[in-house]
Amino acid sequence: MGRDDCEDLRRSVKKLHFGSWEEKEVAAAEIKRLAKQDLRRRKFMAELGVIPPLVDMVGSEVVARRRSAVQALIVLAHGSYTNKALMVEAGILSKLPEKIDVTEELIKQEFLQLLLSVSSLARDSSQFPVINSSRIIPFVVSILETTSSNETRGLCLETLYILSSVLGNSGILVRNGVVGVVLRLCSLREVSEKALAVVGNLVVTQTGKKALEENPWVPEGLIETMARWEEKPKCQELAVYILMILAHQSSAQREKMAKADIVPVLLEVALLGSPLGQKRALKLLQWFKDERQRSMEHHSGPQMRRNSTMGSPVHPKADEEGKRLLKKIVKQSLYKNMETITRRANCSSGEPSRLKTLAINSSSKSLPY
Repeated sequence: MGRDDCEDLRRSVKKLHFGSWEEKEVAAAEIKRLAKQDLRRRKFMAELGVIPPLVDMVGSEVVARRRSAVQALIVLAHGSYTNKALMVEAGILSKLPEKIDVTEELIKQEFLQLLLSVSSLARDSSQFPVINSSRIIPFVVSILETTSSNETRGLCLETLYILSSVLGNSGILVRNGVVGVVLRLCSLREVSEKALAVVGNLVVTQTGKKALEENPWVPEGLIETMARWEEKPKCQELAVYILMILAHQSSAQREKMAKADIVPVLLEVALLGSPLGQKRALKLLQWFKDERQRSMEHHSGPQMRRNSTMGSPVHPKADEEGKRLLKKIVKQSLYKNMETITRRANCSSGEPSRLKTLAINSSSKSLPY
């Protein structure tokens, strides 16, 4: 650090601790400028005690003063878990405003950038202060419900993704309506992947899974998302993953999915999706095959015992009958949907009918059931 910078830092720290509000505001802007230069300098500033007075400024009712402090803290947090921990200890979460002017999108984004940075501490509470998610989540959800900016939505979803990766937060997230809010965003192209990632974290918890099962958007919305974003393989992979967890050991959910015509969509993903999407779609199709097979056995008289595990038949004749039934489903579904599939696959004008015929004649044999 040069002599001039050292002198500027010394004056800024002094003003931040002992100056008037106007001087503190100027000092915050100067600290922001100096902190951008390197990580070692940011850590040194924290050792000089600049974080507590900046956190105090975040609680100011003067918007310009509050923004100066938030901007400085964003820079100081970059790359330093220690600095983030000092912000939490200084009470940054208690300074969150109860209401932000809906017209001030930049202010929302700045607060969210700071919260996103600080929220990363939640992943390792053994080394850092425990993050009070009950203060962050309502704040983030309130912004998510009112904003029309995809950039702001993205910051909200990234923060919720970090917090939802901590399994103990599922109850707080569900109680604050995160499931319904995030599910609605799955249909927006710009943020669908981030929204599905949050849902993917929630569905692995008992509380989150129950909330998803009770939501009227499920499973139809997830099936529609899986069908709509064929050019976004990550979205398809996440949607199938969520549906797999919901369907696992739940005949009620599988019945709802069947009524929502999931099979043709799964066939499309199995044929044209990414390798991971294909693998998951085929697994889910296998479950529906097993469901049909068990249903058929139930209505066709006594059968030999089968293992309790789904998809583990004992009687070879029952297995062959199930395979024939699945082949029939594949042929019927592909015949109805092949034109759409080939069009999305950008086939030339002379190829669709040929590909349709090929698929109907051979696709059932090629699927690894």
